[in-house]
Amino acid sequence: PRRRVMREALCQVPLFAGLSEEDLDRLAAGVFSESFPPGTVVFSEGDEGDRACVIIDGEVEVIKVTGPREVLLAVRGPGDVIGEMALLDSAPRMASIRTKSEVTFLSIPKGVLDELLATSATAARSLFRVLLTRWRETEVRLRQSERMAQIGTLTAGLAHEMNNPAAAVKRGADQLGSAVDRLSRAVAALQGAGLDPDAQVRVTEVLGGVQGHGEPLSALQRSDREADIEDALEDLGVDDAWRLAPEVVVAGVDPAELRSAVAGLDPAVVALAIEAIGATADAASLVREVEEGATRLSDIVGALKSYSHLDRAPLQEVDVRRGIDDTLLILRRKVDGIDVQRDYPADPVVIQAYAAELNQVWTNLIDNAADALIDHGTPDPVIVIRVIKQADGAIVEVEDNGPGIPPDVAARVFDAFFTTKPVGSGTGLGLDISYGIVVHRHRGEISVDSVPGRTTFRVTLPADPDA
Repeated sequence: PRRRVMREALCQVPLFAGLSEEDLDRLAAGVFSESFPPGTVVFSEGDEGDRACVIIDGEVEVIKVTGPREVLLAVRGPGDVIGEMALLDSAPRMASIRTKSEVTFLSIPKGVLDELLATSATAARSLFRVLLTRWRETEVRLRQSERMAQIGTLTAGLAHEMNNPAAAVKRGADQLGSAVDRLSRAVAALQGAGLDPDAQVRVTEVLGGVQGHGEPLSALQRSDREADIEDALEDLGVDDAWRLAPEVVVAGVDPAELRSAVAGLDPAVVALAIEAIGATADAASLVREVEEGATRLSDIVGALKSYSHLDRAPLQEVDVRRGIDDTLLILRRKVDGIDVQRDYPADPVVIQAYAAELNQVWTNLIDNAADALIDHGTPDPVIVIRVIKQADGAIVEVEDNGPGIPPDVAARVFDAFFTTKPVGSGTGLGLDISYGIVVHRHRGEISVDSVPGRTTFRVTLPADPDA
């Protein structure tokens, strides 16, 4: 009676509908029934496949963890088979199965399924069709998720990169008003001191040379310079020489020039001149800070625009060096603490390429190299990026001094869904996407060569993929 019940249940499953009576009997003899309450994780991503399950009643969710997010790949219901891909591929499960409601399964052990497929061509064909459909659905969803995850990573990196210059601009703008007020008061006081024309020219020349930043000085050099300025001011009879000296040093004013400019002036007027110098340096420093912050923001926006190539035709002339530099700027936060060395030719390396897609390749390769170095705690981490110009195209190498990739793993790194990262840290599609962009879109080649302490990804690109 049990076998008959199992056989009748299997007959209702589209996957097994075409099996012979003998095949159904053999399959029914090996299956067993399982039931789970809602919210149960039946299979976990990364587990070895020991059985496939036919859903008799209820629904399950197929979930893959990507970084901090769960990606819902599918919802399966009565008549669907789950868990068969790990059995057929002899690989860890690529997704988790969680019950959405109370679920009843017919579970098929791996040995039973292997025997059925080995002896029944009909079962093999049926399962192959299901597997191919499932593979395509999963790949489409995960590719979309991979792109969204990459956008999220780039957005987070850009937000971090833009935060510092934006904060500098805001801080400078907030303080600039009070600095201008201070400068106006200092200049007005100096003008009201009744300087003779010669002294006014000398003081004005000193103020005109203030840039808001002096030459770079060590702590000892700065201390010596402040002592020189303080001595000069004391010689001129200024009471607050110790307070005014640091501002003169920050302004980059030479002690000899200061002595010459204020020679013969009343000590009170000298103090006013020093106050004007300090106020000028303060305002100039804030203006320079705002300018540098705005320039940095402009550089980041320019790199992002170049990285995405949103305003250009898909196939265009591309300087490979520029694309890599833009990518490094976008990934600056990721490679922080890593010695990134660029080995480029002096002249542009121009090829015809799909620029935005090619930048995605550089992103994946540099990101993977950084992960290998960071995850394994490589001391003195280094990434070397080489661009080699050729008559018929270009070669780009991304090399790191990480732990290396074992030969059996290196042979599969470009396979879809294959990843060496911990569960939830990768989809296994980054290098597969890169392979497609290089090989299929650009008619180039991508390969990896790895030994402990050196891993090199090599990308060879033709001058024109349509030639």
